[in-house]
Amino acid sequence: MKDIALRANGPGFLFDSGGSSMFFASPLEMYYYLGLLNSRIATHYMRFLSPTINVNAGDLARIPIVPNVGSNQKASVAALSERAIELVKEASSFFEERWEFANPGLSLAHSGGVASSIEHRLGCLRETANELSRIQKTVDVSFIELYGLGNEVEADSAQEDELGHSGLQVDSKGLIHRLLSYAIGCMMGRYSLDKPGLIYARSGNQGFDPNQYKTFRADDDGIIPLLESDWGIRDDAANRFVEFIGVAWPKEHLEENLKFVADSLGPNNGEQPRDTIRRYLATGFYKHHLSMYKKRPIYWLFSSGKQRAFQCLVYLHRYNEGTLARMRTEYAIPLMGKFTARLEQLEGKPKKSGKPGDREGGDIDSATSVPMRRKLEKERDAIKKQIAELQEFDARLRHYADQRIKLDLDDGVKVNYGKFSDPDYGDILADVKAITGGSSDE
Repeated sequence: MKDIALRANGPGFLFDSGGSSMFFASPLEMYYYLGLLNSRIATHYMRFLSPTINVNAGDLARIPIVPNVGSNQKASVAALSERAIELVKEASSFFEERWEFANPGLSLAHSGGVASSIEHRLGCLRETANELSRIQKTVDVSFIELYGLGNEVEADSAQEDELGHSGLQVDSKGLIHRLLSYAIGCMMGRYSLDKPGLIYARSGNQGFDPNQYKTFRADDDGIIPLLESDWGIRDDAANRFVEFIGVAWPKEHLEENLKFVADSLGPNNGEQPRDTIRRYLATGFYKHHLSMYKKRPIYWLFSSGKQRAFQCLVYLHRYNEGTLARMRTEYAIPLMGKFTARLEQLEGKPKKSGKPGDREGGDIDSATSVPMRRKLEKERDAIKKQIAELQEFDARLRHYADQRIKLDLDDGVKVNYGKFSDPDYGDILADVKAITGGSSDE
């Protein structure tokens, strides 16, 4: 079996048979036994008391307890356990899926650039991991001596990666993914560069206050387009991210900061930093978001389909009955106009004769080389597919918009997400099966 790991819960947490809890008469007792049950001694006993992957209350109750432990030793272990909890809480404050989240600990760390901020945060996490490792080893030694098991249990075998054990392990690329997630959160109004922690998480966009976001403006409607090309759409995610970097760090470092972000994401050959960031947001961001939030996303991806002709994120808490209608009139329909205009530019305008196929020369006919002509023809074919997909999506979007669907946040993500899926009209959200098809864990 794997090493067991118990955690201290605060007020407001629930428990059941699948996640049992223990209760103690005093904080001293709680921290002391928390140290014991997270030590190598507990793991040693569990390996023969409960050799399976599950540990239940009865198994823990069979771990022998040494009586009459000295008050100084108890207090020492308790103090170490309490310190370990403080360290993990402090580290958790930079992870947005944790209760303690304040901010990603990057924009305030260094005034120079993203690279130095990332290195500073990684250094802090390494220091935290090292201190947690020292605490673990000290506690292990204390209990190994107390139980007289020095010949059977080695303190050196304690987990080397204490942050990983706490779910807080991250590397440079991981921090960049989290930076992008935080930036999206600031765009949505969930977070703000002006204040730490959660800013808006009510329902239906009610009580949303734009004045909470002075340094970096929150989006007007909680709808953020994710497009693979820059079509000049209002509030496009890639362009807003550039704006975010320009205000979170000194603007004179903007280009080097964008390059560092893009290099961390993995650019394609010949790709410019802005293009790399745009590609990740359009094709990779939502996968990371689903993973971070365990398939219970707070930003929902509305997508036209495989061609990704139209995609946008909507913040669950800012969604209201008029969101889909606004998505259609302010984003999808204008994008259709831009697609049509670009297609006309490529193929040329119809001639006044009105005969089918008679067109004035466009960019394709004016191409000065065969490779250029092929490139433009490829773009034309792609746009035709996107136009067809967007037309179909618009029909589905209109159907759902006319229903003026309401959400009940008490029903949870899984139930609410399913309200936008109809076998007769098709889906307008991405990854519907992944989010609604499994068992609920809310």
